Amino acid sequence: MQHVEGLEPCPLCIFQRIALMVVAAVLLVATLHGPRGVGVRIYALLTAIATLAGAGIALRHLWLQSLPADEVPACGPNLDYMLDAFPLTDVLTQVLSGSGECAEISWRFLGLTIPGWSLVVFGGVLVVALIQLLRPRRG
Repeated sequence: MQHVEGLEPCPLCIFQRIALMVVAAVLLVATLHGPRGVGVRIYALLTAIATLAGAGIALRHLWLQSLPADEVPACGPNLDYMLDAFPLTDVLTQVLSGSGECAEISWRFLGLTIPGWSLVVFGGVLVVALIQLLRPRRG
């Protein structure tokens, strides 16, 4: 979307990307490792944790987008500046509290915004991870 449509990502979009990359990395390592037994459950748990983090960020983003215009927080500095000027914990706190740019809706598909589609993807991956985590062991 950034390179094709020219949409600049807000800080919450960037955090959702990072969560998706963590999910993809865990799944890639799991695929290359080819675990059996308890290893499958460990990778499923790691995947579930990463997808829950991503889903939480997407939910926060959707909540910001649902706010009336007069309740939207003011726009803050961009993520690059915050990473240069503030400690990481302050950056995380500021990004997760949201800003006006995160509340802006600039794209929709089938009625869902970008964080809505992110939530759908995280939810689908979470379902698969939970199936792997909770399915009975073959004995």
